[in-house]
Amino acid sequence: MKSIKPGKQRKRLYNAPLHKKRKWVAAHLAENLLLKYDYRSASVVKGDTVKVMRGSFKGHEDKVARVNIRKQVVEIEGITIVKADGTKIAKSLHASNLLITKLNLTDKWRRKKLEKGLSEVTKKEIEKEAEEQIKELEEEKKMAEEIAEAEEVEEIPEETSKIPEKKEKKPKEKEGPKEEKKKKQETKKKTVEKKDMPPKKKTVKKTPAKTTKKKEGDKNE
Repeated sequence: MKSIKPGKQRKRLYNAPLHKKRKWVAAHLAENLLLKYDYRSASVVKGDTVKVMRGSFKGHEDKVARVNIRKQVVEIEGITIVKADGTKIAKSLHASNLLITKLNLTDKWRRKKLEKGLSEVTKKEIEKEAEEQIKELEEEKKMAEEIAEAEEVEEIPEETSKIPEKKEKKPKEKEGPKEEKKKKQETKKKTVEKKDMPPKKKTVKKTPAKTTKKKEGDKNE
């Protein structure tokens, strides 16, 4: 059901299921891609190189960092906004303001869709390009892992230096028989002195006598 009313159109866009929203996050292809694949537009995917055609970031060309299907919005590398507190956040753009200059061909399902109705020469070209992209991704992953490992190695000695060294406990020296006898005698003397001491008298607090107020009649007498 299609409606002319803009309110109903917005409601349909907002409440649409994800499989429909995914198709709507699409952008036009550049002329060279249009002639190669015989497609006017394609759905934007993470890893596609994209050029901004409208807005304050017009002319910026970089890879897609994230695709938010629920909000139908795309985040591009290098496009950021500064908040009031000074922190930087990725600026989200609508896919209709973008132009795809290079497709991400690492997904085999996407390749199959693009290769439909094409000659064998173009299919081989697409497969070669896909292999190169896969190799680049693997190299980037290895580089990221190496950087992470190097950072971990640098952090370990700093943490170990902060940990205080445990002091070794010295073993207690054993006391001789003479010292033990002296200690026993001292404890016996203390117990005897306590027994000889007279018991303490309990102090009873005296409460002051209650003063009775005389009645007015007694005064007259």
